[in-house]
Amino acid sequence: MTFTLTRPHKPIHSLFYTGVLLGLPFQISAADNDFFNDATATLQARNYYFSRDFSDIVGANQQSKSEEWAQGFILNVKSGYTPGSLGFGVDVLGQLGFKLDSSSSRVNTGLLPTGSDGKAADNFGRIGAALKARLSKTELKIGELTPNLPVLTFSDIRLLPPTYQGASLVSQEIDGLTLQAGQFHSGSVLNEAGDGKMRAKLGHVAQLGGDAETDRFNYIGADYAFNDKRTSAGVWYAQLKDIYNQRFYSIKHSEPVGDWVFGANLGFYDSKEDGDRLLGDIDNRALFSMLSAKRGGHTVSVGYQAMFGDDAFPRVFNNVSPLGNEVPTYEFAGADERSWQVRHDFDFSAIGIPGLVSTVRYIRGNNVDTGGGFEGEEWERDLDLGYTFQTGALKGFGVRVRNVTARSNYRTDIDENRLILNYTLTLF
Repeated sequence: MTFTLTRPHKPIHSLFYTGVLLGLPFQISAADNDFFNDATATLQARNYYFSRDFSDIVGANQQSKSEEWAQGFILNVKSGYTPGSLGFGVDVLGQLGFKLDSSSSRVNTGLLPTGSDGKAADNFGRIGAALKARLSKTELKIGELTPNLPVLTFSDIRLLPPTYQGASLVSQEIDGLTLQAGQFHSGSVLNEAGDGKMRAKLGHVAQLGGDAETDRFNYIGADYAFNDKRTSAGVWYAQLKDIYNQRFYSIKHSEPVGDWVFGANLGFYDSKEDGDRLLGDIDNRALFSMLSAKRGGHTVSVGYQAMFGDDAFPRVFNNVSPLGNEVPTYEFAGADERSWQVRHDFDFSAIGIPGLVSTVRYIRGNNVDTGGGFEGEEWERDLDLGYTFQTGALKGFGVRVRNVTARSNYRTDIDENRLILNYTLTLF
């Protein structure tokens, strides 16, 4: 069995203690500090079936179906901090995926790596560690990271989540204000074992050819929550060096009125080319809004999203984004696109079935500048149903089903099904 790691293979406990010994300036005593007492470890087992049927195929790839089944394991170990005003610790993240079913005619689901022979790998994985330091309410991490930022969203959308290698700083010294900054020099995408330079995606088109790759993603941002934490505002800046830079502004609000809770989420991105312009000029401004009303187990939402400028919305490949109308299959982020969404979520605990939830949504987009002399149009309908066992031997075991129909006059039509089984075991 072959197993590729991002770093030379070491047992997890060896990597854990080696990182601690190298990173800490003094000996640790388990009896009188929180380094061990506050440590946690979980092992998540994820079984993932993914299927996409394609029709009216647009593009060079004429593959009519992607269908694979895989088993993944995610080990997450987090230490506490050493004593003193300046505390040190270490986090370890290990990931391993196994092929259960695939063929050369059904690859490229994003669950498994595809080799040069056109076949999915039997297994793949990676392991990494991050040293961390905490002073007051400010924390620095250096190493293997899983950021979740408006400008680089945590995209846990397949078998194993992507990771990035670099440094992050989070400070919450002022009540309600969160300041963040960081730099990443490489990334590990969701279906690969190794790490490498980062590339971009414009709308639904991945920019994987040529030399448009970089070893720097820089960001800085601030979020401030006020009004009893019911309102928050954010300002962010990000740079995928020599490809694009991006500014993001957001405001969110939640307002209880009797038995109802009304919500609003507004955001605006302003993106353009950066430095050496490895993808040429980039001109995009993206506005999104989502309004919601919740009562009992029901939440009804309506969203509007608009792209302005000559290009589609840019982001790091292969990440999702917080755009209001970005959904599992289509992004609704093409050049000049306008899109609308209607969504209904229901928590069945309101009628005595805790653990069961559902989501139904419909999105329609038009006004896409296809570059082909005609207006692009598209729509998508999603149905999600999930259940987590609340008691008994299967307590904590989750089942999730997703069915998607997506249609377009300028890109490939897709019928999609997913079945995800998930269980997280707490080790300590």
